[in-house]
Parts: sequence; structure tokens; C-alpha cells
Amino acid sequence: MDSKQWFREAKFGMMIHWGLYSLLGGEWKGKRMNGYIGEWAQQYFRIPLADYKKLAEAFNPVCFDAEEWVKLARDAGMKYIVFTSKHHDGFAMFKTDVTSYNVCDATPFGRDVVKELSESCKKYGLKLGLYYSQDLDWAHPDGGGYTFGKVWCDNAAYLTNNWDYPDDSAKNYEVCFEEKIKPQVKEILTKYGDLCLIWFDVPVTLTKDQTDELYRMVKQYQPDCLVNSRIGNGYGDYVSAEDNFIPSENDANILYESPCTLNDTWGFKYYDDNWKSADVILNNLKHMNGMGVNYLLNVGPDHLGRIPAPSVDILREVGRRLNS
Repeated sequence: MDSKQWFREAKFGMMIHWGLYSLLGGEWKGKRMNGYIGEWAQQYFRIPLADYKKLAEAFNPVCFDAEEWVKLARDAGMKYIVFTSKHHDGFAMFKTDVTSYNVCDATPFGRDVVKELSESCKKYGLKLGLYYSQDLDWAHPDGGGYTFGKVWCDNAAYLTNNWDYPDDSAKNYEVCFEEKIKPQVKEILTKYGDLCLIWFDVPVTLTKDQTDELYRMVKQYQPDCLVNSRIGNGYGDYVSAEDNFIPSENDANILYESPCTLNDTWGFKYYDDNWKSADVILNNLKHMNGMGVNYLLNVGPDHLGRIPAPSVDILREVGRRLNS
């Protein structure tokens, strides 16, 4: 079966947002980011990189069990997992030789999360895709997004790190692209076996040539690996809808996926209890699948590596009813 046919038949996947931001749970120095998404905490609170990096010293998720995560997805009827290998904060959840700012070298945990997920997906028959933030990188002085103002979190946050690196006119994304983005994309394509897809995000700075180079790199190392439309500049093998968008129609010839949350956030926020019921999830799944749209449903594990109990209960109920 070719990759596009597999994607059409997959129908249901799990997205996982997990990183240093999970330690914060949506709070910083007594303030909450109410109404905003947890993985943007560093940007929203404008946390200095020196302080944010200290979170790595406390990141020791002793409850993390890749097999438990994968089995939960499988039992819920999901066919693939998309995991955040590097989000906008620039911290890699895999062993990278590009920087020590990664889960293996900077934390007491010291384990390669992507490697363990890859092995568990193979064991239980799910496919693995990796999210990678190819433009925004708040840990790099030349990370992208510096041509925009406050456009995120309802115009409460910027795209670039302009508190540690305030001179936007001095930034050159080409430096970040060559020093960090390209070599890390090569790493995730060559170290973890077959990937079903690479899930890029927020393409605002890349030139068309840079997008073309990334796309060709994916196909060079993994010809069957799909690339989502958020790589930017009109590239991509399938359409990634806007966050939490429930489409009303779709051209059956177009590969399409809608990424959605179980509550109101992607990264963990301990006080976000606005959970969607199993009824809502099943109705969304039926609605989207009926138009040939894949439903990519997110969970946000906490700092100990636990998928929140309400997420687990909802997904188990969804799986039970799908199999009944």
C-alpha cells in the first residue's frame, strides 16, 4: 500500500504535545495563561531563555511509558501518532548532535523519547509521524517569525524571541536554518526508522527555496514519508487544516487532516478541564471521516509523563464504542 492510500485509510490519529512547557502547566510566577495554549508559555510570559533552560534540570518524567501511550492510541482506534520532536521553544525531545539542549543531554531523565515511541509503535502496529517546528525557534538567536508583531494567542504573543534577542533587524533566519533546522530534520529522518509523515508548523519566514530544500530532504531520506501543508510556500502532500477546524466539505481527491484538541490546549495545562465528551469525539470522527478527512486528536501529557486521566477515560470510551 502506498503512503497516500495508507493515509486515506488511517482516518484517526493521536497527536502528542510534550516538552519542557509541560512542567509549567500554564503558569509562571503566580500568573495563569487563561484562554491560551500551554506550549506557548515561554513566549506568552516572555520567560528569559536562561530561566526556561532551568526547566530541563527538573525534567524527570518518571511515569513516562511509551508503550502505555501507544496502546492507548491503538485501543482508541487510532492508526498513527504524531509527536512533537521539537516545538517552538527549540528544545529537542530526541538525542541530537546539533545542540546539548535536548532531552538526553540536558535533563536528569536522559532518555530519547522519540526512540522509545518509535520502538513502541513498531511493537504495536501503529505508524509514527514527527512534528518539527521548522521556522520558529525561541532558543536560537536567528529563529524565525521576526517579521511579525503580536499575532498569536489573540494578539498577546509574538512569534519570535524578542526578549532575549530584541534586535529583530539583526536576525537572519538563514543562519538558524543552516545551523539547526536542516541538520535536525536530517537526524529525525535517519535515526528512527520509517516515519509515516513529518508535521511542520507555522511557516512564516522560510523562503520558497528553503521550503523546497526541506521537502526534497524528506523525500531523499524517506520517499514514502508524507509532508503536511504547513511546511509552507504551497508545498506538502496533504492539507493540514487550521487548529480545531471542523470542515463542512472536502474534495475527495484531496488528502486532508484536521488537528484538534481534547480540551482547549495542546500542551498540558493542569486547570483546563473543558473536556470534549466521547459523544463529541465520535460525532466529529464520523463527520470528518465521511468526507475523507483524518481526525488528529491531541493529548498533552504532564511533566511526569502521564496522559491526563480525563483524556485516557474519553479515549478508552471512544475505543470501546468503536469496537462494540
